Amino acid sequence: MAETWIRLLGPPTIESSCTTPPQPKGRKAWAVLAYLALQPEGISRSRTTMLLFPDAADPLGALRWNLSELRRTLSGVAISGDPRRFNGQLLEGLTFADTPVFDSWLADQRYRLENCVQSLLYERALAALASGTPADAVELATLALRRDPFHADCTAVLVKALVALGEHRRARDEVTKCADLYRRELGLPLPAEVRRALSDSVPVADPEVHATVATVRSYLDAGSASLSAGAVDRGLDQLRLAVVLAQRTVDRHLVAESLVTLAGALIHQAGGRGAEVADFLHRALSAEAPDGVSRTAAAAFRELGYLSVQRGFPDRAAGWLERAMQAARGIPDEQARILAIQGMLASDTAHYGDAVTAFTESGRLAKAARNRRQQAFSEALLGRVHLLRGDLELAAACLDRALDWIAEEHWTAFEPFVAGVRGETYLAAGWLEEAAALIDRSWVMADLAGDHCYMALAAGAQARLFLAHGDLAAAAQSVPWLAKEIFNPALAAFLARRHGV
Repeated sequence: MAETWIRLLGPPTIESSCTTPPQPKGRKAWAVLAYLALQPEGISRSRTTMLLFPDAADPLGALRWNLSELRRTLSGVAISGDPRRFNGQLLEGLTFADTPVFDSWLADQRYRLENCVQSLLYERALAALASGTPADAVELATLALRRDPFHADCTAVLVKALVALGEHRRARDEVTKCADLYRRELGLPLPAEVRRALSDSVPVADPEVHATVATVRSYLDAGSASLSAGAVDRGLDQLRLAVVLAQRTVDRHLVAESLVTLAGALIHQAGGRGAEVADFLHRALSAEAPDGVSRTAAAAFRELGYLSVQRGFPDRAAGWLERAMQAARGIPDEQARILAIQGMLASDTAHYGDAVTAFTESGRLAKAARNRRQQAFSEALLGRVHLLRGDLELAAACLDRALDWIAEEHWTAFEPFVAGVRGETYLAAGWLEEAAALIDRSWVMADLAGDHCYMALAAGAQARLFLAHGDLAAAAQSVPWLAKEIFNPALAAFLARRHGV
């Protein structure tokens, strides 16, 4: 049977390997097909007619005609398989200015799919690099950079892959090209992750230290202890040495465990979000069989999901977290961690009921596993959801419990987040003095830790506090800093000029 492809990315068309199949007549038929294809939970006819045929004399009749047109062209075609072509926008070349609600939906889907494609290319490039096929990584990273030349992480992967192929001159050329682009277009220096991709050297282990399971685990334990004591740089160095030693053994599980431990420390202790940590996680999955039950694979998938949540790619995050939960069957403490990230994803996409369910179950599993830090994390995020929903009493109760548990654990690294959200709860209730005390503490603790994520949250809370006091000038001074941290330098410069700061 001839293979038939329905292309919705790029100029829409139906293709076949042996014949020239009939095409749907009219842009509205393609619009109906795209809309139904991207509504996995189904949609009512009345909703579809409101979006696509709001001005038709007989909206349902217009929908019936377009559906019959699709049945004619798709007769005998089974819808299955994965897309193989990533070029072009959804329904490229078609415009729908006469249906503004559908036009808005289409713009949103185009943006979402563009992000999904970019994320897929980046992740596949990382996976190719981790699995020892750097030539494939070069091809995929190059495709991604054609779509977004400012993607520093893709540039870092490209440089790493070129170095792995021995093409050092080309790698240096790519670094120079990236530096010129950032300087010319943004007025910024070369991104640190690109510089590290070219210049990073592997830590040198003492030749007297034998690479055994015992020595690797000793370095892993020492690194964890250093991180818990607040000695982040020393802890990361010890974990990097654990990876080097593990790679000298024949124990692939130990290699995977060391890589995941290092990646997790970089993400949660040093604010790592770029290609370096993602590369470690993909390398861990290459070393550890990614199918079946595995605590290490589950942790790697979870961290990849967390990175996708932080980078704003909810579709990719959901896929990673689903794979994490499959790998964590029968491992309740790991399931608690995964549920917490699923709750973050649900909260960030305004599915607050799902977020409450995920955080509550995460807290229950964490309590059963006696993991007080995980319990505090889930309770704090649950409090934030209640705050977003306007349930101030529930939010305050959750956040106060989380602060108590954080104090018991001496978990100062997480305190800025919880203190800041508790301060915002006071602010929402109109208790400005109490809000100021906690928001100020959140800022100081985040600044001392050098955590720009928590600093941005505290700065946003401070801006809202200034507004509550009627101090518009002080609030405006926070805007450019926030824009630089959260959005981009160009926006920060524009807002600084606009507010005269």
